[in-house]
Amino acid sequence: MNRTRSIAAGAAAALVWGAAERIDRKVFANDYTDVALLGKLVTRSRAWPVAGCVLHAANGAVFGLAFDVARRRTSIPPRRLALGLALGEHLVLFPLGALVDRYHPARGEPGVERVFGGRAFAQATVRHALFGVVLGRLAASRAGSSRVHRPGRR
Repeated sequence: MNRTRSIAAGAAAALVWGAAERIDRKVFANDYTDVALLGKLVTRSRAWPVAGCVLHAANGAVFGLAFDVARRRTSIPPRRLALGLALGEHLVLFPLGALVDRYHPARGEPGVERVFGGRAFAQATVRHALFGVVLGRLAASRAGSSRVHRPGRR
């Protein structure tokens, strides 16, 4: 595995997440999307979906980089590590949804209706799990790359 592959895998996993939002909004009966949350934060024009996708992919790329750094420093298998980091991030950051519900400039609009609550928590858990699985799979998909890198060994 290399750093560039992990960054690209993170961006791709974030785009898969964004595509899955159409489905999970119906399943969880909660109209919140991270793409809308990010896009409508930076623009209120019709370009918010593009801005949201770009920002979400960029966030995924940064997460992919953090995953790569962590992967190099642990013996946890990469796929398990990616899933664990994604779910850990969810648990740490979810409470910020209360601030989004109160202060986001587009709060109450489609896609940013309710970010903090039970349904949103379940929805975001599934999204983060999907992200972690896709990241782990893409980052480790090259033949032989699923082996754990142990510092000091070649």
